[in-house]
Amino acid sequence: ESTEQSKQTAETIADSSATDKHQDETPSKKKCCSKAAKEHNIPEDLNKVLENKVMETVSDLYYVNMSVVEMTCLDGADEEGIVSKSVSSRSDLIPGVYEGGMKIWECTFDLIDYFSEAEIQFTNKTVLDLGCGAGLLGIVALRGKAEKVHFQDYNSTVIEQITLPNAVANCINEGNRMSSGDKRKTSKRPSKRPKKAECLPDALTKCRFFSGGWSEVSQLLLSSNKPFSKYDIILTSETIYNPDYYGALHDTLAQLLDKNGRVYLASKAYYFGVGGGIYLFEKFTEERNVFRTSIVKIIDKGLQRCVMEMAFKDSS
Repeated sequence: ESTEQSKQTAETIADSSATDKHQDETPSKKKCCSKAAKEHNIPEDLNKVLENKVMETVSDLYYVNMSVVEMTCLDGADEEGIVSKSVSSRSDLIPGVYEGGMKIWECTFDLIDYFSEAEIQFTNKTVLDLGCGAGLLGIVALRGKAEKVHFQDYNSTVIEQITLPNAVANCINEGNRMSSGDKRKTSKRPSKRPKKAECLPDALTKCRFFSGGWSEVSQLLLSSNKPFSKYDIILTSETIYNPDYYGALHDTLAQLLDKNGRVYLASKAYYFGVGGGIYLFEKFTEERNVFRTSIVKIIDKGLQRCVMEMAFKDSS
């Protein structure tokens, strides 16, 4: 499918049977749902964070086995109840309840590939992994010697049971580095926790973790007593599937990005069943006239996927 055809599809198809990321769903009639923001502190006992976690690796990045996390959540480790609700509704997305953070979607790897191809530099940068899920994008930035990396996901369960353990596992095993091999090749590690942490690793002191809606987290950061500097780089993957959320996402990017910062956004060209996609978001952004956008990579294998770069129109 050509880029032009994809643009037409994004603007003209009203709905279709759900495939791919969000199955058995209907578009939300509500605007972006509100969920209170919360900062999640890093526990002093890091080994507790990794307790009962089974780790796997992809491109030398550690991440928790999601199936094991789901089982522990069903046993009571999920105060939000998002796993049981997701299972009972047979849906990867329940608007305003669960926003898909317990899976790693393929555009994450498109963005990781792009970092390497475009030689994106994270050294001494402040970075936000927005809609982080597993947090792999932020972890790559952390390994790239970013000065600060903040992680945000809609669900507190995702932050506590997935993002935070992933960050801890990678920080206490920081001897591993990203390889130039196949970014999609996944290998299982022995079913045991990573090596024990004796003290808080330096890399982990650069991290902060937040749950809640984009608007709420943005306000928490901007009104906090803690020192806050706007982000040099904001990373986000597969967060534009629902057009109802575009306003909140756009405003959050505008509020939190440094005047000369960059946003790197990965997305499918079109999300069947929920209606969003890269070209629709590009059109939305153009109409707001705040950012300039550029689609810097197109992947035409299967359903078309893209990487977009965004910057303020008046930036250098």
